[in-house]
Amino acid sequence: MNTAAAPSPEMIPANANPFSLRTVLVLVVLGVAIFIALLWMIGAGKMAGSTNDGGNHADGRGLNGFAVFAQFLEKQGYDVARTLSETALDEPGLLVLTPPHYADAGDISRIISRRRRDGPTLIVLPKWSAMKVPEHMQTGDVEKGWVILGEPMPVRWSADVAALGALKLRTAKAGARAATWRGFGLSGAMADANAVQTMFSGVSGASGRIAPLVEDGRGQMLAGYLNDGGRYDRLAAAARVRGGREGFNRRAARRNFHPVVIVADPDLLNNYGFARQENAMLARALVRATTGGERMPVTFDLTLNGHARSSNLLTLAFSPPFLAATLCLLMAALAVGWRAFLRFGAASRPDRAIAFGKSALVANVAGLVRRTGRLHLVSGPYADSTRERIVRALALPGGSDTAATDAAIDRALKSRARDAMPFSKAAANLRAARNRHDAVKAAQDLHMLERTLTR
Repeated sequence: MNTAAAPSPEMIPANANPFSLRTVLVLVVLGVAIFIALLWMIGAGKMAGSTNDGGNHADGRGLNGFAVFAQFLEKQGYDVARTLSETALDEPGLLVLTPPHYADAGDISRIISRRRRDGPTLIVLPKWSAMKVPEHMQTGDVEKGWVILGEPMPVRWSADVAALGALKLRTAKAGARAATWRGFGLSGAMADANAVQTMFSGVSGASGRIAPLVEDGRGQMLAGYLNDGGRYDRLAAAARVRGGREGFNRRAARRNFHPVVIVADPDLLNNYGFARQENAMLARALVRATTGGERMPVTFDLTLNGHARSSNLLTLAFSPPFLAATLCLLMAALAVGWRAFLRFGAASRPDRAIAFGKSALVANVAGLVRRTGRLHLVSGPYADSTRERIVRALALPGGSDTAATDAAIDRALKSRARDAMPFSKAAANLRAARNRHDAVKAAQDLHMLERTLTR
């Protein structure tokens, strides 16, 4: 049986690459893509955790949340966004505010007043106190974000929001007949007859008070719009308001103000109320009237609910107009990486620090002696090795003492070159040299004498 032996380390070329070019390319591309995705997630706030915390906002999936309302508008063809940035509140389009009970009246008033020329505003007031489902009550059907509704809580900041005209609220238990709503030619039952929240304006006069859009069975206002003298034809038609009778102000209309719609009872639009089909029809009619029939973008605010996140450098890097510069930088990095994979020829191998061969060994030793400054230590051995070579070349008897050998070499040298420096004197000069210049000069003289005797 023939068995293939594994290649020994000596058989593997020194410059062999353990990975193929394709493998390295896949690893680099995958690593860069994951890194860019991580940067984008950090900049976009995706690493901060889920906003489905049981709150009354567009990401809340509990009974008091408005996740179904936002999804319903997406299905209706609206461009829906959920913003965590305060700067996005000034974007054109419909802004939906769902402030909690602990919201600040000044913040709400500033948001409404600042965007009167940017687009309409729909504000849904809070009502329920909510708590997460306790662990002992959880079963396999309980999902994240679900809550248990408690008693209604008073909204203490409603009367302090100047932009809403000193709005006042009333929460009461309604009878079977009164626990209904009607508006926009539609009608339905309230989600909970034990707590119906209605509103009325604390400001008298035509300008500044709220015109009703949706009422309960007793004629109390569940939703309305701020009748500030602007011209809002669809809302006025739904509220059966005529401009001349209700204080239509042409000067105010020329300001291009957008309407402010207030929903007093959140059960008309929250997940609790969307269990009924008629509430979905009411939500569609309310949004159409608020936007004047225009299919504009819809932004749900989450900043008032405690999810505000400020912009950072990564956020700006992936946002216009800086996104163009980021893309250019990524393409430049891609081009550099591609050229690195397509280099010309094989990679150059560096030279050895200590080359092979006798000449290289001698050069290395000479360099070491020169660096240590001990040149005089090699002068005597060099003179002795020169003497031994000359003795072998002239076939002089060995075993003689140094003086006799030097005298014999001097006689042989005098017979060949009468004017030449004696060998004994040149060897003595080399041994006596203490600096580099003298040692090199004496070694050269000794080398010339050797060539004279051996050639």
